[in-house]
Amino acid sequence: MSNIHETSFVAPGAELDTDVTVGPFCYVGSNVRIAAGTILGPHVTIQGRTSIGENNHFVGQCAVGGLPQDLKYAGEESALIIGDSNIVREFVTINIGTAAGSWITSLGNGNLIMACAHVAHDCVLEDNVILGNNVLLAGHVRVESNAIVSGGAAVNHFVTIGTLAMVGGMARVIQDIPPFMIAEGAPARARGVNVVGLKRREYSKEAIAELRDAFRRLIADETPTTIAIQAMESETNLLPDTRRLIAFLRDMDRGFQGRYRESLRRNLEEGL
Repeated sequence: MSNIHETSFVAPGAELDTDVTVGPFCYVGSNVRIAAGTILGPHVTIQGRTSIGENNHFVGQCAVGGLPQDLKYAGEESALIIGDSNIVREFVTINIGTAAGSWITSLGNGNLIMACAHVAHDCVLEDNVILGNNVLLAGHVRVESNAIVSGGAAVNHFVTIGTLAMVGGMARVIQDIPPFMIAEGAPARARGVNVVGLKRREYSKEAIAELRDAFRRLIADETPTTIAIQAMESETNLLPDTRRLIAFLRDMDRGFQGRYRESLRRNLEEGL
């Protein structure tokens, strides 16, 4: 048997590894699956079709696997999938997916979701993402690996936040945030390269210098983005991360109001 506190309720049908710890006053629904080493602190609710990997820590008072806050949700059997070694702090809410999205909300591995953050339906968090206190992710948001969203930021539906981006506190994010950039403001805009983050990930001086030059040419200068992208794409000696930035900006430029993922949704709805 798992280590389940006597005040907690685990519904029939739930599957918990014998190495799972369930603290006091928790609720675990019948469609929940939890792997070894995961800890539920006090007053944690896990419900819905939720699958949780190994060595996660739900610190307390969080609500995971709840129904989407979406009027289009019609009770479909959508799900939440959480990987390994994530930390979910107090009063965090994470909702399952919807049929209008990908059917699945997903968190990868090694993410830190700080207190009172909200992860809405159909969001995708990759690996080693940090969401600060009170961060609000609307539906269908994608946060790529190693990105940081600082406290109080609010992210519009269908936004993509690129890898190793750093979003400043209290930002209003209504468009995609390119990878490797620092973004802040209301609305948030890329203000420079996330040099500190790149150094922490041991990026070379050459890679950082090339990304800074790309920021100047593609974002900071007054040259229209489409023209700047075409000019840089013709260069043959660019490093892979610079090319990744260029590809992201091209997708962003052809997306709906700077949100590439929303353009995919619209194309699907229109049968394109």
